[in-house]
Amino acid sequence: MKVALASDHGGFGLKEFVKGLLTNMGLNVLDFGTYSEDSVDYPEFAVKVVKAVLSGEAQRGILICGTGIGMSIVANRFPGIRAALCHDTYTAKMSRLHNDANVLVMGGRVLSKEEAGEIVRVWFEEEFEGGRHARRLGKILEIEKAICEGGDP
Repeated sequence: MKVALASDHGGFGLKEFVKGLLTNMGLNVLDFGTYSEDSVDYPEFAVKVVKAVLSGEAQRGILICGTGIGMSIVANRFPGIRAALCHDTYTAKMSRLHNDANVLVMGGRVLSKEEAGEIVRVWFEEEFEGGRHARRLGKILEIEKAICEGGDP
């Protein structure tokens, strides 16, 4: 599996840790930056990961900024992206089981490396349950389509 990964300066340290973890899990990591702790604008990096996931270049994505909030806002602007901001293993698990999240978002200033490592592990272990949750995702797709077509969701 290919995983698109990016952060801003606030998430750089955690991104580097997560990159190593993903590699150790046998996943192919596409690192879209940033490549230092120099100040950058997080929307630019969120878009790179989103484009990789939407194009099929990567099957999933991970975004990390200081809190995860900014990256979540940007990523969820794109139809087809279900970015989940996770602060613990329970939210990571449920984002996959119930929401089929394709982008994991974390806060580099909120989580320890150990916490983030557990979140990543759980997020990749869980599979979408389908069933009633698939029906709900279908409704999200209908809303996205209506918005894209200029209609009323």
